[in-house]
Amino acid sequence: MFDYIHDPEEIRRRSIEAIGAEVKLDAFPEDIRPVAARMVHACGMPDIVADLDFSAGAAAAGRAALADGAPVLTDSEMLRVGIIRDRLPAGNETVCTLNAEGVAQSAKAAGTTRSAAAVDLWRPMLEGAVVAIGNAPTALFHLLELLAAGAGRPALVIGFPVGFIGAAESKGALIAVAGSVPYITLQGRRGGSALAAAAVNALTGNEG
Repeated sequence: MFDYIHDPEEIRRRSIEAIGAEVKLDAFPEDIRPVAARMVHACGMPDIVADLDFSAGAAAAGRAALADGAPVLTDSEMLRVGIIRDRLPAGNETVCTLNAEGVAQSAKAAGTTRSAAAVDLWRPMLEGAVVAIGNAPTALFHLLELLAAGAGRPALVIGFPVGFIGAAESKGALIAVAGSVPYITLQGRRGGSALAAAAVNALTGNEG
């Protein structure tokens, strides 16, 4: 009834061709190109690459950390399950503490969001980890507060919180104060768990 492409490899091939035709990937450092391409593929919006911001060697640092077995710390279950587990290079653990015991109570006591309170549980795992935030600006803000207070330094922070309140500001803060922590972010209000998961998946070195 409908004329459409069924073959997944053909779909993938044509998608890569379309992205290459619309996005000047060679304008990006080599380690960032797969991230940019994967993000465009995930959302169908080539224009987002104009807002892509990153520190030098960020993707390479994340890729090396994953190869060494670093955990991936996420701010939402949607992001965690969007990471293709069987393509992680070292059977890496993917962690979301949002629904952990006591998080809701801690958030209420502190007058903050569950997302921010959940970040406190990352403390023992932060050193050398890959952090991916694709939902809550408060999670990214609180992560930066922990780092400023001397918490362990992640190998990479992927900061893609989304929305109208605090999203652009939290990503601006990441760019401004991350210091020695490598980062990849998307300036402005756009972001989301799907894009953050796409960025992590691009670091596995596996295509598809």
